[in-house]
Amino acid sequence: MKVRRALVSVSNKWNLEPFARGLAELGIQLISTGGTYRFLAEKGIPVTSVSVVTGFPEIMDGRVKTLHPAIHGGILADRHQHEHMRAIQELGIKPIDLVVVNLYPFEEVAEKRGAADEEIIENIDIGGPTMVRAAAKNHSGVAVVVDPHRYEDVLAELKANECALSDATRRSLAMEAFHHTAHYDFAIANWFSAQADDFPPYMMWDFKKVQDLRYGENPHQAAAFYADVDGRKHLLSSIQQLHGAQLSFNNLLDLDSGRRLCDEFTLPVCVIIKHNNPCGVALAENITHAYEKALSCDPVSAFGSVIVVNRPVDEELARALMPNFVEVLFAPAFLEEAVEILTQKPDIRLMVDQERRRSPRGLWDMKRVLGGMLVQERDSEAENRETMEVATSRHPTEAEWGDLLFAWRVAKHVKSNAIVLAKDLMTLGIGAGQMSRVDSARIAVQKARHPLAGSSVASDAFFPFTDALEVAAEAGAVCVIHPGGSKRDEEVRQYAEGQGMAMVVTGRRHFRH
Repeated sequence: MKVRRALVSVSNKWNLEPFARGLAELGIQLISTGGTYRFLAEKGIPVTSVSVVTGFPEIMDGRVKTLHPAIHGGILADRHQHEHMRAIQELGIKPIDLVVVNLYPFEEVAEKRGAADEEIIENIDIGGPTMVRAAAKNHSGVAVVVDPHRYEDVLAELKANECALSDATRRSLAMEAFHHTAHYDFAIANWFSAQADDFPPYMMWDFKKVQDLRYGENPHQAAAFYADVDGRKHLLSSIQQLHGAQLSFNNLLDLDSGRRLCDEFTLPVCVIIKHNNPCGVALAENITHAYEKALSCDPVSAFGSVIVVNRPVDEELARALMPNFVEVLFAPAFLEEAVEILTQKPDIRLMVDQERRRSPRGLWDMKRVLGGMLVQERDSEAENRETMEVATSRHPTEAEWGDLLFAWRVAKHVKSNAIVLAKDLMTLGIGAGQMSRVDSARIAVQKARHPLAGSSVASDAFFPFTDALEVAAEAGAVCVIHPGGSKRDEEVRQYAEGQGMAMVVTGRRHFRH
């Protein structure tokens, strides 16, 4: 398929000049509309106005300019159908072999603060998607380019093949084109839906593949990571992998959990994640000490874990990490000497976090279920001390307050039912994912490797009975924090009062299923 005529009509004019000039130098006739025509003409690039081709002026402030048989007949005529080609010849319509179109900036305008509905609606492109879809449908004889990043490759192929584009290239461009128009309609539909309700009647998402993964939850399952096209950032945005094997599905699940928990703190923190649960979390005056404290909580479970820290990895931390098997180490930076040490371990994946943008508010969490999707607001809010109530006569000391708030933030990221025992800003025992809260409490106590005397206990939801609190108190816990809300709250409070415990009620639970 040789390209002799090209229709160029773009909103985004990035990199357009060298591409259009290259087409013209190959002898390809350029047809254009409105602002694109003026842009090319001002650059001295030979171009024909679409009005000359149609014999009809652009009308209604440009709403109608390419919706004409002289344009769409030239795009849609099947080059392999004699009747099609005879029809356009009889009508004086010339084939259009290349369509270069990107659409009005609907999303950019819709996201502008204070943009009026009239301005947003005026940026719903009609002719552009129609031309793109027509060219993509007829890709056996027409090429369509919607992404300016493809200009260089397309021009190079045209130059190398006497103005011809291969079947594979045209099909690849058609795939991009249909995704382009689908995303465009998705954005418009979601804008209308957002006017209706927080949870509108229809919800759509658009995802783009970031990378293939080593495997899924199990080695026999293939997997890939896709990012929300509209997301400002994603799990691996601005992340550089310095060393190690390809990431797996489970690596990313654990990394996501670790990053979310790490973001709860500003002091030096180390989070150790295993099977999507923290098995050790600690704050300290420096990152190596934080790692040592976190590891001491459950060194057995930490084997083959994902570790997230919020300070650069230096030589001291690297040497402390060397004896242990770590799947992923995620940090804001790695000092050169630390990299030299850690890269002696062939399997560890070293991930540098270079992302500095904040996540926007109002993000959704989604969970697939049979034949559908559960959608909820992300549990991203953190309660502060001022909103909590001390329910017992004994109030926590300042040190106990620190441990309670620390344990409460950790419990938010532990699978329900969650019980977290903590002291000196480190986890001592974590009970996760049990069907009864008392079993989680028993596991948390059983796993503890440090004395529990004077510890604090956090529960992600209320105590339905006193039994789980009794397990923690008998092990040495002297403070407790939980949401409250049980019919037996008073019974639980009286038990704490009788044990001389300080009890803090938050008023908000943090289930994580």
